[in-house]
Amino acid sequence: MSSKTKIVVLHMKEVIYTGIFVALAVLLAVLLFIMFGTKKDSEAASSTETRFNPGVYNTSVTLNDNTFDVEVTVDADHINSISLVNLSESTTAMYPLMEPTLEEIASQIYEAQSTEDISYSEENKYTSMLLLDAINQSLEKAAVE
Repeated sequence: MSSKTKIVVLHMKEVIYTGIFVALAVLLAVLLFIMFGTKKDSEAASSTETRFNPGVYNTSVTLNDNTFDVEVTVDADHINSISLVNLSESTTAMYPLMEPTLEEIASQIYEAQSTEDISYSEENKYTSMLLLDAINQSLEKAAVE
């Protein structure tokens, strides 16, 4: 048997440099994984929570040549306020149930944060339907696409 002994000479300086570079490569890989891995998860979570583009959205309603606006204010995930804007005194006199009906509907919407399953009385059926339609149009304008 002939066995030839091979001698490998390692310089301590080269071993230290190699160890440092391996440690830096592992650290860089871990940092990249943490940065980009959690960023995708947080973006997915935030996109599911965001329902609206924050702002104030108006929808015009016309009743017998009288025009007024239904104004809906939203933030990223809540309906904050619903009000009638530019409502003239003649419209208020001709349609006295407009404001009380809106207050009744708005309180239900604030509680549910949705316009689905809103109940209204038979006396105000058509007024409620008109206002709900205007509110839905405003919320469609505010919706995140």
